[in-house]
Amino acid sequence: MPPIGMSGRQIGPPLRRMNKISLFELGEMVREVIRLSMDEAYWVVAEVSELHTAANGHCYMELIEKDPSGRGLRAKAPAHVWRQTWPLLRMHFEDQTGQRLSAGMKILVQAKVEFHELYGYSLNIVDIDPTYTLGEMAQRRQEILRQLEADGVLEMNKELPLPRPILRIAVVSSASAAGYGDFMKQLEASPYRFEVSLFPAVMQGDSVEGSIVEALDAIAARSDDFDCVCILRGGGAVSDLQGFESYLLAASVAQFPLPVLTGIGHERDDTVVDFVAHTRLKTPTAVAAFLIETRREEVRTINDLETRIMGSARLRMHRERERYSLASRQLQFAASQFASCGRERLLRLQSRMEMSARSCIEAERTRLERLTERIPNVIASRMEREHNRLDILEKQFAMASPERILALGYSITTLNGRILRNADDVQAGDILETCLQSGTFRSRVETANTDAP
Repeated sequence: MPPIGMSGRQIGPPLRRMNKISLFELGEMVREVIRLSMDEAYWVVAEVSELHTAANGHCYMELIEKDPSGRGLRAKAPAHVWRQTWPLLRMHFEDQTGQRLSAGMKILVQAKVEFHELYGYSLNIVDIDPTYTLGEMAQRRQEILRQLEADGVLEMNKELPLPRPILRIAVVSSASAAGYGDFMKQLEASPYRFEVSLFPAVMQGDSVEGSIVEALDAIAARSDDFDCVCILRGGGAVSDLQGFESYLLAASVAQFPLPVLTGIGHERDDTVVDFVAHTRLKTPTAVAAFLIETRREEVRTINDLETRIMGSARLRMHRERERYSLASRQLQFAASQFASCGRERLLRLQSRMEMSARSCIEAERTRLERLTERIPNVIASRMEREHNRLDILEKQFAMASPERILALGYSITTLNGRILRNADDVQAGDILETCLQSGTFRSRVETANTDAP
């Protein structure tokens, strides 16, 4: 027999066309069928596409299932968690996952199917399994890490050396964050000086990824001005870490040209950004403590080096002083020995020079005596040779005298007082004077023949 609904009507085959029912009555019949045939709760896997908490305390969601081929949705259903259940369920989920239940998450919920004549079909969520979401989150994180490793950038930032010392720090944080304030107070209270530049960014919500990447790009444009980068989130709910589980943000940190230190304010779990950063620290104050301790180690190292250098310098000076003293004594002894040897050598040279001088003087005296004896003979011989040479010259002059030349029949012709040698120098009408052995005469040139005879 067909079941009887709450209104007393039978629930069975469709009524005949003439048996009319209202929309409300049809909805009531649907609700009754669902109540009787699907009265248990089902564990349902779905993705949250929308979620909000109403003013009355109820939580309303929209659950979806995407088509594996990527062509859209396979299913969609409204869901709700009543206010008496929502606070406990939300707290349990956040405690287990460290994340706030939000759109985009895949969840495993226990839900009852409900139908309301006015609001239609919906799911009443009575429980949630956080371990499923943790698995999804871990799987997503592993996928991001595998992709970063495949891209060859996973360890890039960790391989950068920390500058020594760290003085100039670029901070990515919210200017109003308590963690940033604690970070600055701790640095200012330290005995060391740091230069801190803040690059404001949104540290929770949907804008985390884009805001931090934009801040990192601004720092990269001035990378020569800084020694490292600190990403500080500070306090707040651990459920706000979803923005740090981002491939784009993790890739930007992994490939950043400066060492990146993270203090995102959580101790239990690491985000993808923590995995790729150079140094992961728990809180902003822990980052400040790390920087202060690093500087303290630098100072301690410098002091140790100073002590070692001073000790080495003193030891070297002592050794050099001893070496100098030894060298001084050796030099004095060598100088004394050299002076003694030099004195003996000078005495020997002096003796040899005196003997040589005496011998040379004696030899020169003998040579001069011999020269004195030879000088009269040499002078007489030289005088005789010179007399003979003068006689020969006198004879040569006599042979070449003009008188002798004229006596031989030659004559001397002059033109205007100059001896005439070439016929080219004579022109018709010139007066020539000819000198003979006895007398002279003048003649006038009638014609001049310049041809050779």
